[in-house]
Parts: sequence; structure tokens; C-alpha cells
Amino acid sequence: MKIHILDDWLDTLRGLPCFEMLANHDVTVWTDHEPDPVRLAQHVYAAEALVLFRERTKIGAELLSLLPNLRLISQRSVYPHIDLDACTLNGVLLCSDMHSDTPSYAAAEHTLALMLASYRQIPDQVNSIRNGDWQAGIGRTLRGRILGLYGYGRIARAVAGYARAIGMKTIWWGSEEGRKRALEDGATIADSRAAFFGDSDIVSIHVRLKPGNHGIITAEDLGLMRDRALFINTSRSGLIAPGALEAEVAKGRICAAVDVFDQEPLTDPAHPLLTHPNVLPTPHIGYVTEDELDLQFTDIFGQVNAFAAGQPINMINPAVRD
Repeated sequence: MKIHILDDWLDTLRGLPCFEMLANHDVTVWTDHEPDPVRLAQHVYAAEALVLFRERTKIGAELLSLLPNLRLISQRSVYPHIDLDACTLNGVLLCSDMHSDTPSYAAAEHTLALMLASYRQIPDQVNSIRNGDWQAGIGRTLRGRILGLYGYGRIARAVAGYARAIGMKTIWWGSEEGRKRALEDGATIADSRAAFFGDSDIVSIHVRLKPGNHGIITAEDLGLMRDRALFINTSRSGLIAPGALEAEVAKGRICAAVDVFDQEPLTDPAHPLLTHPNVLPTPHIGYVTEDELDLQFTDIFGQVNAFAAGQPINMINPAVRD
């Protein structure tokens, strides 16, 4: 099959063991990002299969209508960036392993890294010693702090385990169903949503972005946070009400560590979340490790090979196959 891999910005996949799974296919790897559907269609016109790096590229009706050779989209996890109806209309099968029992430990580890780097001022301290100025300030200790985890999912539970190991107290909030599961597991639920945001020294959100939960973290929620509290987002930017985090950070009252942005890749150095001293930004690297990518793309390439063999797996719109 003619396979086109989109948005492999660092040309990472060729160096991973899983890439050998595509040895019998004609593979093109795109290391740039093309948001315009017409120009993207010109690039990948010959593709019979598209392999996606999560939500880096939106797959909409216009793009799909311009790709008459396309038969398969293979990716992993949720698919808010894909027009599923348009896929079905154009005869394109979407295969996506939802990995219901496997958390992204890479994302959980990155959440912990952001907590430590923010509290211990690691970027500032590194810059200071490199500039010949020795220490830049005084950090804070995580032990004994209250970590508020929003969303009772696999990644959040992994983060909670790391937090317990370093002596933090964890409280939870999220959907009614999530809070119910947390209570059944013996976790500590905040007395109210207001208490969750008001009592936490650190709030970290771990929720999948799906229709209906855009902007679930509001300006009012952020306004309830303590002075010098830290807000962490390694999930999706769309979970925060538009402009709410930027506005709250601009007041100089709370801190933030963010790995996700409304526009990605974000290359505007003047963006307020890149310039404010209270924000620690990283370029959506929560899941970007060699180990995690090899795990994910083993699944994704496995879906390609299953389709090529006439036995597709993890079908999201099986009506196309029928």
C-alpha cells in the first residue's frame, strides 16, 4: 500500500523498531505541517492510507473529498480531529486502537516533571548558572502540598501514584461518573468544585477532549485558585475556556505549566503563554518519548497491516467495511 505518515516533525519513526512493520509498503513520511486541506491533498494525493500523529492534522470533509485513492486512516486513541461522517461518506475506514487499559506513562511522567520544574524553578536556575550568575531564587517543596487532579482516568491515577511517592496529598474532581468511581476506589473527593480549585496547591487536568467538554475549566474556576497555585495542562488546550488561562496568568497571581496550546505547532514567540514569567511552557511533548511512540505506532502500523491483509481491526466506522 501507498502509506503517507503526517506530521512526523522530527522524523522520529524511521529510527524506531516498529517502523520495520511497514517494510512491505511504499511509505512517505512528511516532516512538515500543512494545515491547508487543498495543499495537503496535493501532497498526499496518491495515499491509500494515512497514518496520523494524534490530532496534529485535522481530517475534514474537504480534504477527504480530494483524496480519491484513500481507503484507510490509522491512528490511536480518540478522534475529535476527524470528521467520521465524511470518512464513511468517502469510503474511508478509520481504525483507532482506544487502548482502554493502557495509560500514557510518558504523559504522567511529564506532568510530574512540570510540577518539579515549576516548584524548583529549574529553567530559571539553569539559565542563571549558564549566564554566570549562580542561583536565581528560592524554590518550593512538593512534599505536603495538595495536588488536585481533575478527571479520574488512567493518566491521572498514574500521576497520583507518583504524588503519593513524594509525600503529596491528592484530592479529586471531575464528572459525576468519575467522582463516583473515585469514591468507590477510596479516593478523596473535594467537598465541592469550588473547594477543589480553592484548596489545591496544584491543579492538573487529565480529561479527554470530546464533544461537550470544550471549555470545562472556566475563568471562574481559575479565579478560585490560591495565590501562587500552579495550574498544569498536559491534556488538551480546548478543555480550558478560550483566553481564560491567559487572562488569569496575566494578573500575576497564579502560575501555570502547559504542554498544549490552541494552535499547534505554536511558533509565535510573543504568545502570552510563552512570554509570561509565571508560565512554564513545553511543546506538546507529554507523550513524545521513544518508548511511548514505539508502543503507539506498533498498534497503528499493526492496523495498517491488518487492513492490507483484508482483516481490519479496531474499526471505528465498520459500515465502510460492510
